[in-house]
Amino acid sequence: MPTFACPVRTPRPWLRLICLCLLPAAALAQPVCNSDGQSVPSAVLERFISADCATCWQDPSAPTAAPGELVLDWIVPGRLGDEAPLSAAASRDALERLQDLGLSLTDTATHQRTKVRALDGTTLRLTHGPAVGNYVGVTMTLRLPAAAPLRWPVQMWLVLTEVLPAGTEHAAVPRNLARNTFQPIWNKGEMLLQSKYLETRDLRAMAMPEGTQPARVRLAGWVQDASGQVLVATQTVCTESPDQ
Repeated sequence: MPTFACPVRTPRPWLRLICLCLLPAAALAQPVCNSDGQSVPSAVLERFISADCATCWQDPSAPTAAPGELVLDWIVPGRLGDEAPLSAAASRDALERLQDLGLSLTDTATHQRTKVRALDGTTLRLTHGPAVGNYVGVTMTLRLPAAAPLRWPVQMWLVLTEVLPAGTEHAAVPRNLARNTFQPIWNKGEMLLQSKYLETRDLRAMAMPEGTQPARVRLAGWVQDASGQVLVATQTVCTESPDQ
């Protein structure tokens, strides 16, 4: 069963970014993690589990992602509070995501598949660096056609995840556990116009919960417009640094 603590947010992420910039060369000789070369997922499969339901986490019949889908696991705070068997990994971000989808959760589990529109000319690039203490430096770069048929503003869900192979923490199926989120919102006028495209880029530090294995950390993210349609989605993979 998950034994992770809830993520702690920092009121001054720029302090962590300074630390990331001052990393010694040895610390930077880590796997390179980005979304380069990844196909746009056809859908986002989100599995929600009540923190009260240990058997739901262990369920071998949990919905699995079809080829080309992005999968996320959210643990939702339960009625038992801190006494819930999965309470250490529960996140209020999961409640916010349920509300965003217009869903409610019982004492067990539910799931939702959201189709990714893959809007022509839209790209989303994610990168993250090595962990520094309990923080990971991340960047996100979004490019949209200036005349794209969408409803403004657009919102991004950037999710720091921990990849857990089947058998880890008693999970019967592989899990991609949501650990922390960042949800920027952009209006059209706030994005930089580059010819026929609009661009925005953000750099920040994201907190990892205590007990998170840094080698298992990845990013997943998608951008949706005001109507809820998902315009683009992606996730990072890690490869060995050329310097190693």
